[in-house]
Amino acid sequence: MQTSAALGRIQPSPTLAITSKVMELKRAGVDVIGLGAGEPDFDTPDFVKEAAIEAIRAGKTKYTNVDGTPELKEAIAAKFKRDNRLDYTPAQITVNVGGKHTLFNAMVATVDPGDEVIVPAPYWVSYPDVVQFAGGTPVFVACGASQGYKLLPDQLEAAITPRTKWLILNSPSNPTGAGYTAAELEALGEVLERHPHVWVFADDMYEHITYDDFRFATIAEVCPALYDRTLTVNGCSKAYAMTGWRIGFAGGAAALIKAIAKLQSQSTSNPCSIAQAAATAALNGDQSFLKERAAAFQSRRDLVVSMLNQITGVHCPTPEGAFYVYPDLSGLIGKMTPGGETIDGDSALVAYLLEDAKVAAVPGVAFGLSPAMRISYATSEALLTEACERIQRACAALR
Repeated sequence: MQTSAALGRIQPSPTLAITSKVMELKRAGVDVIGLGAGEPDFDTPDFVKEAAIEAIRAGKTKYTNVDGTPELKEAIAAKFKRDNRLDYTPAQITVNVGGKHTLFNAMVATVDPGDEVIVPAPYWVSYPDVVQFAGGTPVFVACGASQGYKLLPDQLEAAITPRTKWLILNSPSNPTGAGYTAAELEALGEVLERHPHVWVFADDMYEHITYDDFRFATIAEVCPALYDRTLTVNGCSKAYAMTGWRIGFAGGAAALIKAIAKLQSQSTSNPCSIAQAAATAALNGDQSFLKERAAAFQSRRDLVVSMLNQITGVHCPTPEGAFYVYPDLSGLIGKMTPGGETIDGDSALVAYLLEDAKVAAVPGVAFGLSPAMRISYATSEALLTEACERIQRACAALR
């Protein structure tokens, strides 16, 4: 059996590979600290779990509408209105098996060979692979630490061609935690208004995990002229600590939503009925815990940023949101380990940290911008302190 050309255009997820490696080491009894997973360490709220249990007892275990129950779509529409001042009807809402599935559906349903998708780098690892699976061409735009890891209007203008179909915009960002202000989104929107053939995939998955005085905004909210060609994407995984429940959703043009439903009807069909009941409760229920959890993440962020910036050769910007840092490692490249190995890139440094310090991170090469690494601080402050101390000692040993 020979695999398809489409499968050959993608690679296994490097972030999931790191997570699997950490699990393997822990099973072998190695004292490793995994900072690679993009998963909150908080539990799913009890009221959400109770809603799922009640759904099981009520027999809500049958097929549902392909792209979401009416109840969940109503809850999503209310969420978009409440949080983002966006009006979507049920016909403009899709419910999918996680945010990655939303991305997959949108790209496969719309992208043809020769189509281009603008992907600011650093990027979430799945963006380019899904575009390539669909037959499209990712167009990478480097957005380094000096510009806050954010796409600038002149860069966007330069990247757009007649073949551009989508711009993928993730705020706050995975892997950097960088968030676009309303003014920054408006500036990008002015460029997009001049190019009506370009659609926007607005990945807002970390909307409720923001810090300090940063105010979250999404592009369809601040640029009403782009409403009809923006897919506003969100989900329950991160804010509600529901990664395993696999519920993503989006609001957009009815024709696009219908196309996504057509594709989903011949792939996964409906998301899990019980997970949909839980997501309905999550979106309709008390939202106060979101701020409490964001405050806990902010304390962890401050700890990690401070400790990493104490390392000579490391520059760690302070993120506006999400639960990652993306330190620039330029000052460590070219140094030598105690074992005589040269650190010739971020992959080598991450391998050294895993071997010497027993700390797992993800190299920047996986996210399209090096030399850097992504560290997730979605774990306890005690573990983060220990991990950062190990990283400090390992980096201090480089010569």
